[in-house]
Formats: sequence, C-alpha cells, structure tokens
Amino acid sequence: MELVTLRELKHEAGTVAVAMRFHAQLEKCFQKTTKTGNPFYEVKFADAEESLVLRVWNNTPMFNFCDQLRDRAFYEVNGEFGLGNDGRSIDGRNWTVRQLDESEAAEVLAGSGALREKQDRDYAFIENTVAEMQDPRLAALCRRFLEQYGDRFRRTGAARDYHHARRGGLVEHVSQMMRTAVQICEAYTDLNRDLLVAGVLFHDIGKLWENAYLENGFTMPFTEISELIGHIPLGMEIVNKVWRELQDDEEVSTGWNDLEPHSERVRLHLLHLIVSHHGELAFGSPVVPKTPEAQALHYIDNLDAKMEMFDRGYQVAGELARNVYERVHPLPGKLVIPLPRFEGEGEHAESPAETPAGTGESETAAMPDSETAEEANPAPPLETAGENDRPEPF
Repeated sequence: MELVTLRELKHEAGTVAVAMRFHAQLEKCFQKTTKTGNPFYEVKFADAEESLVLRVWNNTPMFNFCDQLRDRAFYEVNGEFGLGNDGRSIDGRNWTVRQLDESEAAEVLAGSGALREKQDRDYAFIENTVAEMQDPRLAALCRRFLEQYGDRFRRTGAARDYHHARRGGLVEHVSQMMRTAVQICEAYTDLNRDLLVAGVLFHDIGKLWENAYLENGFTMPFTEISELIGHIPLGMEIVNKVWRELQDDEEVSTGWNDLEPHSERVRLHLLHLIVSHHGELAFGSPVVPKTPEAQALHYIDNLDAKMEMFDRGYQVAGELARNVYERVHPLPGKLVIPLPRFEGEGEHAESPAETPAGTGESETAAMPDSETAEEANPAPPLETAGENDRPEPF
C-alpha cells in the first residue's frame, strides 16, 4: 500500500473509505466523554504539512489500544479512511499503528522529498539575495542573523493557521516575498532594494519565538514572551541586538559612521518596516506605513499570504458544485477554480475546428472504445450553469 502524506490523505478521502497508510507524529491522545456519558478518544496526528484528528469510539477495536499511544512518538498508521458524516472531518476505520524507528521518524520530521527540496531551494534563494545586497550595513545584518538563527528560522511557521502554518513555512513565505520584492524594484526603480529585501527578511522574525516548532516535533508551543510582547516588538529587539553586536565588531563596522545615508537612519527605516508591515493600527501595527518601502512590504506580505490561502484552500475545501468549492477562512468568499492559462501560440494555434475532416484525430475518436464523449465530459449538475451558459451582459 502506497505511503501518503496527511495532505494527500485529506485530498483523496471521499464518501467511500479507502485503504491508506501514513507516517506522522502523535501530538496528543486524550480521552473525552460524549453528552450521553460514553468515553471516546481524540487522537491528533501531524506531519510536516498537515494535522489530522481522529475520534475513536468505545465500540471500535481501536479503542482498547489508544491508552498505549505515547504523545510525540512517531507512528505508521494503516487503515481505511474516508469523509465523516459532516463531509469535512476524516473517519478512520480498523486502523492499526506501528512505532517508527529513528531513521523513519527523521524522515517524517524533515517532510516529504518535494517539501524538503522546496524549502532548501527557498533558503538558498534567501542567502543568494542577501549576498547581492550593496549596502554593507544591511548585508552584514542579514548575514549575521542567518548565521545565528538560521536553524531556528528553518523550523518556524509563518503563522499558527491560515498561511504557511507548517515547519519551515516562514522560510517559504520570506523567500517568495523576496522574489516579489526584487521584481517590484524592477518596476518601481526609486525603491531602495536593499532596504526592502532586509525588511522582508526581518518583518516576521519575532515569530522565531512565537511560531517556532520544537526541534523534534510538529508541536508549536505557546511562550510567555510571545504572549506578553508579540512578534513585532520581538522583531525590533532582534534587529537592535544584532545591530549592536555588529557595531561592537570593529572588523565589520569600521567606516560605518562615514557612510551615507547615515547608519542610524538605515536602522530607523528598517525598524519602521517591521513595525508598520501589518498596514493598519487595527491590524496590530504600532504605526502605519510612512515610506514607499513600508507600503510595498505591507502589500507584498498580504499578497503572498493570500496566495498561499488559495493554494491550500483548493486542496482541502469541499466541492459544492462544478468549479465551486467551500469558503476557506479568512478568504472573503467561496473558492472558484481559476481560469487555466492559454497554452496556444497566438494566431498560429490550431483550433479544433481547423483540424482537417476525416483525419480521425478528434478527441472522441481518440478515446478508448469503452469511454464515450459523455462519460469523459459529463454534463454539469442541474443546479449549476453549463460551460456554454453565459450570463447576460451588464
């Protein structure tokens, strides 16, 4: 039986339970009681991208071994999985577990091959973009931060929910924001590229103490410092701390006082990007963006978060009708499948109508004998509009 990730399991689960197998860490297993007094277990598994909650009722064979499961241990789970009666939750039937060995657990912790490759590529892009910076102060600040906090950075999520809420998610978020920032500086050439790139790196860096995962697991603990201060003041503190260290290092900071713009203005403008990146006072920014770079950073941050929400939403939302899926919070409405890109070659593209008659190359003719055109392209449900049902002009 093929090994799947939790995201793949959620995507493939349907109304009919299917046999599947996954590797994950057990976050917690605790006993609860129904309204009628019957005991049941709530078991939460997690891997590098998703979490899964299974409920185990007292009349199932799995109930008796739940009290033997250990929190934060890594397991292989093998069973039948499908959608629950609510159409959203996942039901597990007749599942069994096997504890993973150390090498297997390490693979789960590192994530799927595709995720590891992506995050390695993203981190390398961050390092390379920092290496291209021209301002020696901002370049030194970014390099020193990556040297000191790189390992923690790579196991921090960008959020607890909604976007990039996974181990290493902050690296993905920052790298994609940097790609956007570099391109925006090509369009708006008056922007200070070095300042904007540094702002991207540091805007959420306080989350290393707010959204960091444990070294050996997928649990994101709450901390007193993040609750009492929050990631924006923490980010300012980290920048100031590393900046002071660099100033005290004469091999690095010699000549800084003679550079223009003045070094203190550079630090001040970078701090402004951190404190204003939420965009509005109502959203937690102590001040609103007051420079072009600060405004650009706010929009870049918001754009990347929203694109990630759409991407994940299409993978987990329930289908309501043809091309229409359930709303995924905090996006404002139901999801609609995006329009595919046109893959032709302009006026030289060959349309189906231009196919010479009698060539036998039609789509229907190419189908297997057992498949009719109607089966391959089923009509939309009665309650939805068909592909050719166009609305009247406004």
